[in-house]
Amino acid sequence: MILCCGEALIDMIPEATVGGAEGFVPHVGGAVFNTAVGLGRLGADVGLLSGISEDRFGAQLIARLEQSKVATGAVVRLDRPTTMAFVHLEDGHATYDFYDENTAGRMIATEDVAPVSDDVHALFFGGISLAVEPCADTYADVLEREGQSRAVMIDPNIRPGFIRDEATYRARLAKMFAKADVVKVSDEDLTWLMPELADMEARAAQLLMQGPAFVIVTCGGDGARGYLASGEAFSVAAEKANVVDTVGAGDTFNSGVLAKLSELGVLSKDRVRAVTATEAQAAMAFGAKVAAVTVARAGANPPWAEELG
Repeated sequence: MILCCGEALIDMIPEATVGGAEGFVPHVGGAVFNTAVGLGRLGADVGLLSGISEDRFGAQLIARLEQSKVATGAVVRLDRPTTMAFVHLEDGHATYDFYDENTAGRMIATEDVAPVSDDVHALFFGGISLAVEPCADTYADVLEREGQSRAVMIDPNIRPGFIRDEATYRARLAKMFAKADVVKVSDEDLTWLMPELADMEARAAQLLMQGPAFVIVTCGGDGARGYLASGEAFSVAAEKANVVDTVGAGDTFNSGVLAKLSELGVLSKDRVRAVTATEAQAAMAFGAKVAAVTVARAGANPPWAEELG
């Protein structure tokens, strides 16, 4: 099983009302939640570890997980509100305002989390859950405790406006990257992480030096680039799509990468650290394929395997 560790929330997506004014419609979401849903719909054996509210929005999140074949045994239900992300769209590109104080997702603590079961062979971490305490420390603890014998992928999905303590956040990410096998970042993430370096290749090389064996940099409509610790580099093109919005695009890309690595039999600790350029490129190409379906429809709505043809 692949266990996705991080936030589940409600995306409030703008939509015109009958009267013509703009309103917001609730959609289930969250970076890690979206990746778990994407994996479930692709037929992978997947579960979610997250703090989810006992409120109505929490029930909506649980229902989507179950509908999408995502195991919920590791979910921690808490009597706290659900995190809200108000989405702002400009030419289909999404930005977010988060409302996260005292929520179930944010307040999950290390003592709430049971030991990870032996059937879990890979862990995925990411999203805003790595930016704020106490949940960020909780997920860092889970990685420290459970990551040594399992394949680990991280996508920080950096939201600079959400970060309260930049120094602490950077230090936490550095420690987590050191324990990761695969790190996926956007080109914007990579620039934020290493503004002092001149170009993407230099930044990717520096990230590889921190510990991962495989770094992926997504570049929006320009596709994605992959870098291996062996020194090999390669790229994949973005799939053509009629873009409705970019909500959940990167998360769905992650689900495609993880699903393909699993299908190829390389999603184990030893094997993923020896991934070949052919295997890595195939995983990225599949990620681009499934992400193209998501951007062609509103909100984070990853495809089912049968939709891919």
